Amino acid sequence: MSFVYEKPKSLGEAIAAYAMHSGACPILAGGTDLVVQWRSGVIKLKGVIDVSSLSELKTISVNDDFIEIGAAATHSEIISSEVVNKFIPILATACKTIGAIQIQNRGTIGGNIMNASPAGDTLPVLSACNAELYVENLVGGRWISIHDFYTGYRKTSLRKGEILTKIKFPKIPKDEKVRFYKIGTRRALAISKVAMCVRAKIDHGGIEDIAIALGSVAPTVVRVKGTEALLKGKVITKILIDYARRSLEDEIHPIDDVRSTADYRRHVCGSLIARYLSRILQ
Repeated sequence: MSFVYEKPKSLGEAIAAYAMHSGACPILAGGTDLVVQWRSGVIKLKGVIDVSSLSELKTISVNDDFIEIGAAATHSEIISSEVVNKFIPILATACKTIGAIQIQNRGTIGGNIMNASPAGDTLPVLSACNAELYVENLVGGRWISIHDFYTGYRKTSLRKGEILTKIKFPKIPKDEKVRFYKIGTRRALAISKVAMCVRAKIDHGGIEDIAIALGSVAPTVVRVKGTEALLKGKVITKILIDYARRSLEDEIHPIDDVRSTADYRRHVCGSLIARYLSRILQ
C-alpha cells in the first residue's frame, strides 16, 4: 500500500484533505511527536497531511482582551513573540522547557495539545489561563474550553473531521502572580514527572482568586478545584500554606510509572504550592 503525503496550500484544502481521508491521515506540523511514535511502532500511518508551511496557522495576534496563536506556531516562535512575552509570558516560559532548541524550532503548540499526553508542558498553562481551542471541519468551526477538550488519556472531544486551528488566551493582568514549574530528571530534554502552573490575584496578602493546574499526575491535565476553593478569599499565612500543601496532596491521585512514583509526585506537588505561596508571603 502506498503512503499518502499531501501538502495543502491553504487551510481550506487541509480541512478537505483530512475529511477525504476520514482522519486516517493525521495532521503533520512539526512531527516531533507524530514521527517518533510512527518510527517506534506505537502508531501506524497510512499517510499525513502536512500543514507546516501554512502561514494562516502560524499567526500570533492580539486584540483588546485576547491573544490568538495559530496551532502550527512553533515553540521558538512563541518564545520570541513580543505579544506573548507582553501578555502571556508564562506560555513562553513553558515552551522554553520543551526539549532542545531543535525541538523548539520544529515542535508546535498545536502538536503539544493534540498529542493529548498529560505530560505536555504547555497544557498546565492552558488550563490555568482558561484557554480556548478553535477547531474546524467542513461544516464550520467552534470554540472548546481547554477544560472540556480532554475526555481521557490521549482522548479528545473532537468531532468527525475536526482539526485544531488556533488557541485563544485571555490576557494575564499585570497584578497577577503567575509561575510555571517543571520537575524532571534534568532541567531540559526530559519528560516531566510533575508540571504545575499557578496564577493568583493577590491583594494586601489575601488571595482574591487562584488557579492551580497540574500535568503528569492524572490521565489528563487537571485543575485542583478543592485546593483552589480552600485558598480563595484567605490571607496567606504559614498555617494556610501548610493546609494548602496537605489539601493538594490529598486531592490528587497520581500513578506509579517508569518516570516516577505516586508518592513522589504527591510530595512534589505539595512542595510546589508551598513554594509558590511562601514566596508571596515573603
